[in-house]
Amino acid sequence: MLRKWNLTYNPWFIFPFLLWVIVGGVLQLLLTKEQLFYAVNTRYTGFTDVFMYYMTWLGEGWFIIIALLLLLGISKLRNLWFFITATLCSVTPLIIQQALKEYFKAPRPHAYFHDTAGMHYLPAWPSLVNNSFPSGHSEGAFSFFCLASLLLPEKYSRLGFLFFVLALGVGYSRIYLTAHFFEDVYAGSIIGGIVTTIIYSFMYQFKARFSKEKID
Repeated sequence: MLRKWNLTYNPWFIFPFLLWVIVGGVLQLLLTKEQLFYAVNTRYTGFTDVFMYYMTWLGEGWFIIIALLLLLGISKLRNLWFFITATLCSVTPLIIQQALKEYFKAPRPHAYFHDTAGMHYLPAWPSLVNNSFPSGHSEGAFSFFCLASLLLPEKYSRLGFLFFVLALGVGYSRIYLTAHFFEDVYAGSIIGGIVTTIIYSFMYQFKARFSKEKID
């Protein structure tokens, strides 16, 4: 029974993710929006300025699309089941995230803070002001890396923890780069991780049927 259940989730990703959901929720109860933002944004070095700029790319649409296309190069994933599952896991969280952005229309840090003197910001970084909640990059990163962890063969399942760290790193980079608040990243990560897990678990029931249909 345990082996059968393990096929629908990767404990090396899901357990750290659940811990993140709990810890992130507690932090928001104990600290203010401003405190959480500055706790990340004002701790910087020359190296992290460069590193976070490129880290955030892992949550961008072009990276996710290219990565999914590369996964199609794996023979076991070159089938209709993976195509449908990957599409649903990518598009569904995106639609939810975009709908929430349009509903809340929350200001980003640049627009929220009237005095930005204490904010760490470099001119090379994108200056965004609108639709802060939730974070699209965080949603995209958690959605993609969650799916990637679920697709891992059992002997490589421990890579799921690395995937979680990468997804969380994208979320951290969004605060560091003054693009989002902690709550934006938190909500985006939950949308990406939970929606992807639900869709994958549902689609897994049809894997044997659709996996027989190859994509040329």
